[in-house]
Order: sequence, then structure tokens, then C-alpha cells
Amino acid sequence: MPERFSQSSDAAPGASASQTSRLGSQVSTMLRALMSSPQRTKVLLLGIALVAVIGATAFGQIKLNAWNQPFYDSLARRDLGEFRAQLLVFGVIAGGLLILNVAQTWFNQKTKVVLREGLVRDLFDEWLKPGRAFRLADAGEIGTNPDQRIHEDARHLCELSADLALGLLQSSLLLGSFIGVLWLLSGSVVFHFGGRGFTIPGYMVWTSLIYAGTASWLSWLVGRPLIQLNADRYAQEAELRFALVWLNEHIDSVALYGGENDEKQRLSVALESVLRVMRKIIGASTRLIWITSGYGWSTIIVPILLAAPGYFGGHLSFGGLMMAVGAFNQVQQALRWFIDNFNTIADWRATLQRIATFRLAVIAVDKVGANERHIEFSETPGHKVVLDNLEVATPTGCAMLDEPHIEVGQGDRVLILGESGAGKTILFRAIAGLWRWGIGRVALPSQDGVMFMPRQPYVPLGTLRAALAYPSTQVPFTDEEIASALRATGLDRLDSSIDRTARWDRELSFDEQQRLVFTRILLHKPHCVVIDEALDTLDDEPRTRIVSLLKDELKDTAVINIGRLEKIDHVFTRVLHLIKEPSGRCFVPDLSAHGFSPPKVAVGNAAG
Repeated sequence: MPERFSQSSDAAPGASASQTSRLGSQVSTMLRALMSSPQRTKVLLLGIALVAVIGATAFGQIKLNAWNQPFYDSLARRDLGEFRAQLLVFGVIAGGLLILNVAQTWFNQKTKVVLREGLVRDLFDEWLKPGRAFRLADAGEIGTNPDQRIHEDARHLCELSADLALGLLQSSLLLGSFIGVLWLLSGSVVFHFGGRGFTIPGYMVWTSLIYAGTASWLSWLVGRPLIQLNADRYAQEAELRFALVWLNEHIDSVALYGGENDEKQRLSVALESVLRVMRKIIGASTRLIWITSGYGWSTIIVPILLAAPGYFGGHLSFGGLMMAVGAFNQVQQALRWFIDNFNTIADWRATLQRIATFRLAVIAVDKVGANERHIEFSETPGHKVVLDNLEVATPTGCAMLDEPHIEVGQGDRVLILGESGAGKTILFRAIAGLWRWGIGRVALPSQDGVMFMPRQPYVPLGTLRAALAYPSTQVPFTDEEIASALRATGLDRLDSSIDRTARWDRELSFDEQQRLVFTRILLHKPHCVVIDEALDTLDDEPRTRIVSLLKDELKDTAVINIGRLEKIDHVFTRVLHLIKEPSGRCFVPDLSAHGFSPPKVAVGNAAG
């Protein structure tokens, strides 16, 4: 039986799926990320500004509520002069509140932008730390569709967070402002029993709390399933979006095979998964509406009924009654924040879960296999590459070279041959430092002294000049140097397009993309080049051209080419063989020990 690397020792103490799903841990995770973000100061300043604006708004609403009594009393007395004076007072109060409402909207929208910038940049920083995105992609379901989480989910979370936080703050200030007013007005509600009158201290406050508390509890009870349903919906939406993007990227192959009907069926299955969840959300939302709408309609009459004893007993004037109703409604507006926003809270909770668990998984992926045996990586003082007793643990066994100690010096040409499934691509990734599991040592020249050429060419978005300078942040090559390199690789037709921005992965053929990658190598002139079957994918003419350039233009560069048995060039002076031992060390990346879902499949395309 193959020796399997254990995952159990990697689990952090107490780590479990239930811990990662708890609201408190997820909120604290995101708050820590925000506090360490460069946007922290902006968020704090915007928060202070919003508190000031909302506080001023609450003060204005207290004044507006107090205005109710003289205004409605003037109507009851048919006092035209007082009526006109109160209209002027209303204009002043309403004008001030209008200015504050505009300012509040601006600060709110600005906060959404700053929050999104901070969150997305944080996710960029964590996800794109060296090797993380690669390891996460092979770590199971949590690593699928990171684009959806970073783009759509992050945007949605920031917008919902800003709106909910603003609403909660506003409701809290309103509650603090009007609960005192309502308490004082409760003294005017006199009950008569057995010929005696009595009051209940804070009567309107207690009834308001009981009324809103009951409705909130019912809303939570009925609407609770919406949290998981929204999370399921976002997951299914991401799968549908991925299927659409995948089909669009491969539409030429689909058309050639006449596979449109098959693809339509696959898309229909993905769409049906989305619609199934949406139907469940409709049912849950409809049940919730019975509570929220019923509460809203009853609020029209409840405060009048509660204050009626004071009015009919003669202790409250008509204006006082309307003032009590207004204060009750303001308190209810504050207390019903949870009820009115339960759908939004469920949506926010689901989105927070997706973002927080993704961020935790990005960080946890560094711990996968952390306590298992790792390949040792070091830097050689010269320009040589050293592979010592290298045994690479793959998902299906151990891959090793037929020689225990290998040194590749300046100008050496080494060909590593392996059959299909021997683990050539994983060996390539192990030399590059992306695949860490196994034993032995890999020593390379300095980081900028080695370039790697994978089977699938990568041409980044942007201009050809930037693509040829990649991954440099600056463009150090002159037009003459670029033109000369393009001619050498047979891409001289691109000479006039080096500053044009385009989707070069679509405009260039596969062969041309590979030659463009080699042009990049020709310009950078590294100390060492490691190639993963890239030469095997070229046609004879461009392959001959590249091999000739290896002999002449890059004669001082060490070259390690990992290829297939049928492709042997005389330029390679040393041939090694890759051996696969199925009963040797095995390793499958898995985040399940850290509380995340296990991978649906083992490492995709990794055993090449």
C-alpha cells in the first residue's frame, strides 16, 4: 500500500467547520483585516462624519416631533396666525433635515467605495502571496471560483455592511433620543379603574418594547432559513457563471464538434440549480412578509390605541396625542430595524460567510501538510542547479529521478524524460518551489536568475511590451532589442504592435504564444531555464528555431527540459529518466483538516 502523508497533525487546536461558520469569528476576522488595511483611517473618519450627521438628524427629528403639538393644537383651535407661524418653523426644520439627508447619502456611498477598496486589496494581498493561489486551486471546493468571491461577493458585502451599519446606527440614536420623550408622555396616559385614576411609569416605552420584541422574535423564527438559502444561491450562481465563461472560452471547439445541444443541457442543469434555490428563497421570503407587513400595518393604529386612554380622559390634547403617536412611531422605527432588514441581514450573513471562509482558507492553505516532510529549497552561490536525492510525493505515488545527485552548470543541457502519468508536471512544479511535498533538496540560482516555461503559455493582459517584460514591473528593453528578439523567434510580424493592448491569447496561435514566451526568455537571458514539455507542443519549424537559439543565443544558460520519450534533440547533452513508484510517498492537498470542505477531485492535471 502507498505511504500516505497524514493530514490530522495539521489541524489547528479546536479548528472545525462550526468555528469557521460562527458569526462572531467571521466578523472579527473581517474587522482585523479592516484594521490592518491602509483604508483604516479613511473608514474611521467617514464613520465619525456619519455619527455627527446622524446625531444632528436625530436632534432635528426631535424638534420635528415637538413641532407636532403646537401645529395640531393650532388646527384644533382654528388659529390661523399660529398655523402660519408653525408652517415657517416646519420649513426651517425640514430644510435642515434635507441638507443632513443629502450629506448622509454622500458619506454612505463614499464609505462603500472605501470599504470595497480595503477589502478587495486585502484579498488580493492574501490570495496572491507567492504560491497561495496555486495551492488553493488544488485544495478543494473552497478554492473554486475565487473571482466570484473577490469581485461580486466582496462588492455585495461592502454595500450591505455600509447600509446595515448606517441603519443600525441611525436606529440606535433615534431610540436613545425618543425613548425619553415617550417616557415623559407616558405620564399623560391615565387609566381609570374603580373610580380611581392611575398611571404606569414608562407605559408607552414598555408596550413599544414588547410589541417590537415580539415581532423581531417572530421574524427571526420564520426568516432564519434565508441565511443558508442565500449562501447556497451565491454558490450556485458562481457555478453557473463559471460554466458560461468556460463555454465562451472554448466555443470554437464546441462549434467544431457540434456540441451546442450538450452544452445547453449542462447550462440548463446549472441554471436549474440556481432556480431551485431561488424558489426556496421565494417561499421563505413570502412567509417572512406575513410577519413584517402585518407588523407594519398594525403600527398605524397601535400607538393611537395605546395613547387613547389619555386623550379620552382629557389629560392629552389632540396635539399631545399626535406628539405621543409620533414619538411611539420613532421608537418603533428604531426597534423595527431588525424586522425591516431581516431579508437584508440574511443576505449579508450569507455573503459574509463566503468572504470570511474564503479568506480563512487562503491563509489556512499555508498550513496544509505543514508538519509533513518537505523538499528543502535553497539558493546556490553560483549559476548552477542542484537536485539532491529528490523524491516528489504526488497524489498517485512517488516520482524520482534515476540519478540521486544532479548538478546542472552554466551552459549545460539536460533532458528529463518521463512517460505519460509519471509526474513530469509535478516535478516541474517541485523544482519551481510550488509543490513542496517530498524529500530531498532543490538548489537554484537567485530568484531572478531562473525562468520557468510551463506547457500552457501565459501572455498577460496589456501590451506586448509589458508581456515581454513580465514579470518585471518596469520595461527595461529598447524597441531594437524587442524587434531583434521577435525576429529571432519568427514573430517579426508583431514588431509594429508592441505597444498595442489586446487579448493576445486570442489573437495569437498556440505556437505563437509559446514563441512569445521564449522571446521573453531570450530578452531576459536568465542563468537557467526549466521547461515543462513546452518544446514538445511546438511544430517542427518553430521547434527547430527554438533549439537553434538555445545553442547560439543562450549558450551560457543552463537548460532543463522535461519532455516525452519521442522528443529527443541532440542539443541536450545529458538525459535523465523520471521514475514513478506507485507504492512510494503520496500526498493530496486537503483543507478538510482545517474545517473546510474536502476536494471533489484530486489534483487536476498534476500527474502529467
